[in-house]
Amino acid sequence: VQLQASGGGLVQAGGSLRLSCTASGSIFSIRAWDWYRQAPGRGRELVASINRRDIKEYSDSVKGRFAVSRDNAIHTVYLQMNNLKPEDTAVYYCKALNIASADKGYPELWGQGTLVTVSS
Repeated sequence: VQLQASGGGLVQAGGSLRLSCTASGSIFSIRAWDWYRQAPGRGRELVASINRRDIKEYSDSVKGRFAVSRDNAIHTVYLQMNNLKPEDTAVYYCKALNIASADKGYPELWGQGTLVTVSS
């Protein structure tokens, strides 16, 4: 099982981007997803979470601007980012929690990260 994140890029302040993260492999279920980000010189920050019941949580820094969603049929999580600010510039990582698959269970898996750069 692997996670592949995509959708990062360069955008002007006020713009939008949509990140995707897809789990590949013989997957039965994924309990929850997290999106983290890491800005240059800073630690990794949890920005959004979604569980199997579609309960969503956001950090204060992105609340009202970012929206997390999931498509269980294709084992994919999305992060819609609107009204982006220069301080949103970071590498964004997805994390899948409690993955049930044909070969074994995974407590968690991380995607490879996708870079978001917001210019002022």
